[in-house]
Amino acid sequence: MKTLAPAKINWTLEVLGKREDGYHEIRSVMQTIDLCDELSAELSDSPVFETAKGEPLADDDLIVRAARALEGGVGRALPVRIRVTKRIPVASGLGGGSSDAAAVLRLLNKLYELELSDEELATVGAVVGSDVAFFVYGGTALVEGKGERLTSLRDAPETWVVLIVPPVSPVSKTVSMYESLTEDDFTDGSNTIAAAEEVRHGKVIDDWHMRNVFERAAFECFPDLVAYRYSLLRAGASAVYLAGSGPGLFSRSTDRAGAERIAGNVKAGGGKVIVARTVGAKEATAVTD
Repeated sequence: MKTLAPAKINWTLEVLGKREDGYHEIRSVMQTIDLCDELSAELSDSPVFETAKGEPLADDDLIVRAARALEGGVGRALPVRIRVTKRIPVASGLGGGSSDAAAVLRLLNKLYELELSDEELATVGAVVGSDVAFFVYGGTALVEGKGERLTSLRDAPETWVVLIVPPVSPVSKTVSMYESLTEDDFTDGSNTIAAAEEVRHGKVIDDWHMRNVFERAAFECFPDLVAYRYSLLRAGASAVYLAGSGPGLFSRSTDRAGAERIAGNVKAGGGKVIVARTVGAKEATAVTD
């Protein structure tokens, strides 16, 4: 049994403030894209979690944690062999680990015929990581709270994106980015609401609404991002956006040819350049035998 674990970009990402529980209150429009890890699952006498090369995953890997969280949720052991082929750059703002966790929940749900709803899987996923609930649904969604409150939107118009991912990113990057925020970075979330309304009406989100709270912090933390941004602009991108909490960057294009033209002109300076397209919920969450 197989499923893809798609990466994501944030069309918008705002922080409204810090919560009493220590987390930040976010409001974001998230979108899955066809840059994917691939996971396979088969029944096993004992749990096995490994890479495509047969290397065991660490106990704190989100794949392992998701499987154990689901076992706790249903109150029974779900022994399985999970194998993951990684393609999404790690710690780049593209959500690869969270997407892998959601993929495990999908696979186990189908493999063991648990018949849990997406809502139930998302509840389990939220315990594992803030973005996991979004990846249970995939497609385009308005995400609120600390990431656990979702409103699925109609699939946004298909868009091509050019990603550029710097070669190095600290694993604890997301925590550092949140710690770098000040009250001056907080907003009321109105840009995200406006962006969600554009999606609801079948429109492409306006550049004006594509705000990301982490831009200041990311460009201070990763000075090389300035060069990567200008590289995309010189290659023909009309605008450049931060992917999640970074340090990945992306631009968008209305068609594949335009995206590939930009990608071909980019001087990446050691960064990884990837062309991808947006994918809807059905494609983002499909499980095959």
